[in-house]
Amino acid sequence: MQRRHFLSAAASLPLAFSLARARAAAPRSDTPRFLLVFLRGAYDSNSLLVPTHSDFYYEARPTIAIPRPGEANGALPLDARWGLHPAMEGSVLPLWQSRQACFVPFAGSDDLSRSHFETQDSIELGQPLDAHQSFRTGFMNRLAQTLQGRSDLAPMAFTAQLPLCMRGPARIANTALANVGKGGVDANRSRAIAAMYAGTALAPAVNEGFAVREAVLRGMEMDKAGRDAISAKGFSLVAQRMATLMRDQFDLGFVDVGGWDTHVNQGNASGNLANRLDDLGRGLAAFAQEMGPEPWRHTVVAVISEFGRTFRENGNKGTDHGHGTAYWMLGGGLSAQAGGRIVGEQMDVSEAHLFQNRDYPVLNEYRSVLGGLFARMYGLSPAQLQQVFPQAQVKDLRLV
Repeated sequence: MQRRHFLSAAASLPLAFSLARARAAAPRSDTPRFLLVFLRGAYDSNSLLVPTHSDFYYEARPTIAIPRPGEANGALPLDARWGLHPAMEGSVLPLWQSRQACFVPFAGSDDLSRSHFETQDSIELGQPLDAHQSFRTGFMNRLAQTLQGRSDLAPMAFTAQLPLCMRGPARIANTALANVGKGGVDANRSRAIAAMYAGTALAPAVNEGFAVREAVLRGMEMDKAGRDAISAKGFSLVAQRMATLMRDQFDLGFVDVGGWDTHVNQGNASGNLANRLDDLGRGLAAFAQEMGPEPWRHTVVAVISEFGRTFRENGNKGTDHGHGTAYWMLGGGLSAQAGGRIVGEQMDVSEAHLFQNRDYPVLNEYRSVLGGLFARMYGLSPAQLQQVFPQAQVKDLRLV
């Protein structure tokens, strides 16, 4: 193989050469696993977790409000105050009913820039806002460092490039599963590249990368043959592949999902946002099912976004950049205090309680919430939590 052909082929490799060593033996099913799903673009939490108790919600959203439970296309009742978007009826609602899902409203970052990129970066860094921020490490890399040696599994970012939250000293691999079948590395080139590294220190990592890639491709072919199984498109397909890999090889995972910046024609029970929520919900349900009962019992999936959206709809039947949002927590081992409940600090949804007369306030700061979760999942000490989230005031919501 000529050098220019090799460089072209190597550039299209879906896995970083820093991939952790493949394990011959099956991993323990009770190893804690954590997946962070980042909804980039700031999804409208007021349509997902509907404040059905609030008359002001319906006044503020004359065309995009989700109808009350019992009405046509109405919200799915969760309790006396909150409902769930009807697109989640076949996916997230069953998890809620089996106490494998909960929601944390009034959540988010104290960052007030309302800039997608600035707020995404500050969340991924996980550092105090009033200090000089270092872009050298993200909070999930620091968590991986803290957990080193505890598990036979490894971290993985299911993204084309390593996200900011996973950058740092700990070696973390990345791959974009949605595009893993594309590119110019066929079986012959794979063998040629592996031969070039034979006998070098990089040989094991190269071979491991190709091995995982082939496993993913075989799994995708099986999905196509599933016929009436969950749709093999978009996030649903990616979620199933992620579940297979996290069940067998990885204990920390990250994936981001775009398309949530709904300034125009957002829709209500149907429309643009409803379609995205439907796809996301199906993917999350597929992930839970594919993990299997015992690994799922030790897995937590956190769904977050950089900020929420304005409480009132705008003149284009959409919503603009806001502040507080709602986080989702999914897992087979959620505690009795969390599973099937709305948790965290809350207040009545009214005009008087809006932040700057436009948004949800942030009452449950993301570092506090995730810090409390990590303390329970991994038994981290206060000093270890400060390594992950410096200067954070940890809030124990008893999620697990």
